[in-house]
Amino acid sequence: MRRQRGPRGGAMASRQKLPSSGPAREALRAKGQFWTPDWVAEAMVAYVLGHGAQSLFDPAVGAGAFFRAGVTVAAEMGRRVRLIGTEIDPGALLQAEQAGLSQKDLAHVQLRDFLLDPPPGPFPAIAANPPYIRHHRLSPEVKARAKAFAERFTGTPIDGRAGLHIYFLLRALELLKHGGRLAFIMPADTCEGVFAPALWEWISRHYRLDAVVTFDPAATPFPGVDTNPVVFLISREPPQPSLAWARCLVGHAASLKRWALSGLSCVSSPDLEVVSRDLAEALSTGLSRAPQRAGHHGLALADVATVLRGIATGANQFFFLTARQAAELGIPGEFLRPAIGRTRDVPGDTIADGLLRGLEAKGRPTQLLCLDGRPVGAFPKEVQSYIEQGVRMGLPERPLIASRRPWYKMETRRAPPILFAYLGRRNARFVLNKAGVVPLTGFLCVYPREDGAESLQRLWRALTHPTTLRNLSLVGKSYGSGAIKVEPRALERLPFSPEAVAEAGLQPLLLSLGV
Repeated sequence: MRRQRGPRGGAMASRQKLPSSGPAREALRAKGQFWTPDWVAEAMVAYVLGHGAQSLFDPAVGAGAFFRAGVTVAAEMGRRVRLIGTEIDPGALLQAEQAGLSQKDLAHVQLRDFLLDPPPGPFPAIAANPPYIRHHRLSPEVKARAKAFAERFTGTPIDGRAGLHIYFLLRALELLKHGGRLAFIMPADTCEGVFAPALWEWISRHYRLDAVVTFDPAATPFPGVDTNPVVFLISREPPQPSLAWARCLVGHAASLKRWALSGLSCVSSPDLEVVSRDLAEALSTGLSRAPQRAGHHGLALADVATVLRGIATGANQFFFLTARQAAELGIPGEFLRPAIGRTRDVPGDTIADGLLRGLEAKGRPTQLLCLDGRPVGAFPKEVQSYIEQGVRMGLPERPLIASRRPWYKMETRRAPPILFAYLGRRNARFVLNKAGVVPLTGFLCVYPREDGAESLQRLWRALTHPTTLRNLSLVGKSYGSGAIKVEPRALERLPFSPEAVAEAGLQPLLLSLGV
């Protein structure tokens, strides 16, 4: 069973499945609604009640997943617990009663916005699955007020790309009683986003990070959802130099709750791997990532290559054409460049001329309209007519296109010898570009610092080495089903292992570059 997140709070329990696509799924995403299973909620509550707290606070009650867990865990501990919370959606509390909670259980729930209108604290035990709403879906007013609070609390501005769940975490930390405990389940971007280093450096200086729980893709609490969940167990105690880092290998296993009740011992079981981890290393590597092995420091991709994103057209349906469309429009070849748009159009690790011919035979676009900045009247009549068609479509007013001068001028890229496919459900991978195509934004462009076929082959072997591919998890953002997204600057930080350097014969290239 999964628990659904309510609008800016609340865990709306239901036995319905989370929609995988379409308007219903989009509506849930807009509200930050996702699901949390009982086996995770009870483990989180077991931690926060483990030091003897007599009350449990949930800032986003919804249908009461953590309240029900509180009742269950308290009974197992031989005591009763007072349930306290806030919720923004009255309808969610009706579902809480339907899910088995009594009016007495919900008597201390206040209808209020936890983030912007917080209740008086402090609270000795807090457990929550905060609403997951990304920054671009927040209203300007909510975002401004949330950022102002975060700066007042931490003493430093927070990056504007932080989602609502980050502000919920900070507000909960503010209301956590000295000696109290907090358990939050949040997406991995909480410790992988651009805001993450400053956020966790501040938290680790003011609170004790007791443990982090990650999940193998086969054990994810949110099957079918593009998120990689992480549980953070934090106490308002003096910081310590190490933490317990766990990875669930089996879903719905009772071992997670037993581990929480045991005091977070660093003893593994068949269902749960646990290690003691140095805090400084964990913060440097990323809390959602496995401990870093020796030998990952040193040579990185930036030492031998530069990385740029693929071309952003702003309107693929206009600028990215099939060969047949280009011919029917009469676009001269001088204004067209062979291009690749989708990662699934490249099934292997090489782009050759035959692949492009196969895509053209299937009616897939392979021609990018690359116009320069000359006046419209200086183009051939066929191109002028097509530009006028774009004006009628309203393209000059689109956000990305409106920033170009003139609007139809395409940004340029030299055909990269190597592409990196970093989007989609397929495994991230490097692609050798033998056809000289330019990529759109589904790919990154990798440009070796030294030309030459031999140097390119050495770099290619190093990039496709198994250890290098494993190291992508050290620099990328993780999502559901083990998917990884790596941005250009992050890819440049991709480390090469000594094994990759040696087996690829990369030393001559390093010597020639003075690395």
